Amino acid sequence: MAENIVEIEYDGAVAVVTLNRPHAMNALSVALRASLYHAIKALDADEAVRVVILTGSGDRAFTAGLDLKELGSTEGALGAANAQGADENPVKAIELCRKPLIGAINGVAITGGFELALACDILIASTHARFADTHARVGIMPGWGLSQKLSRIVGMSRAKELSFTGNFLDASTAERWGLVNHVVAPEELMPLARKMATDIASIDPVFLIDYKALINDGYASNLREGLQTEHEISSARNAAVRPDQVEARRAEVQARGRSQ
Repeated sequence: MAENIVEIEYDGAVAVVTLNRPHAMNALSVALRASLYHAIKALDADEAVRVVILTGSGDRAFTAGLDLKELGSTEGALGAANAQGADENPVKAIELCRKPLIGAINGVAITGGFELALACDILIASTHARFADTHARVGIMPGWGLSQKLSRIVGMSRAKELSFTGNFLDASTAERWGLVNHVVAPEELMPLARKMATDIASIDPVFLIDYKALINDGYASNLREGLQTEHEISSARNAAVRPDQVEARRAEVQARGRSQ
């Protein structure tokens, strides 16, 4: 294939992954989904990479979701909506990444694209960003997690409003609802994402991987189970920390706090 449909750029300990089908609003074709899987798998195994940023090419779309032209012209293509393999399901591919992953939402994130955004650990949005769940209007039930994740993030009634109407949610409202962390002008999106990624990358990489897993595992369980998981993991890990290590890091934290 002539086009490089998933681009990877390295910036120190940060890797930027760009969905690169701007002519098709970065729609998640079979080829793009497979390329994304291989890219994330490679970055997860790369010890030099500590944080990943995921974004889309151009300023129109993060991704418009599954390629509807492909779905409408290829027998059996609709099975992608319920695919469990990470090479076909981009949400599963993102979940392979044990490292922190920032979603830099540069444009629309529609249906499957919305689901892909929800798979990221942190979301930063351009003012051009908009989110929409059009599953009901297309007549396809979500199969990549949106029906369960969205209500847990923005609340049940807001999630139902978005899913039952299929209407767009603008970036400022998404920030107000707690869906995205920050909204900035388009030209500020990647600088902010890179700055945050570099900040996160200054933490011990093994600790980051373990902390992300602790948060994700607890989020997937009820509060009682999550607290028990935290107690077990925290007790084992903290017992290995020496007082001199805490003292050295305390000084670093204080100095960092003064600089902020």
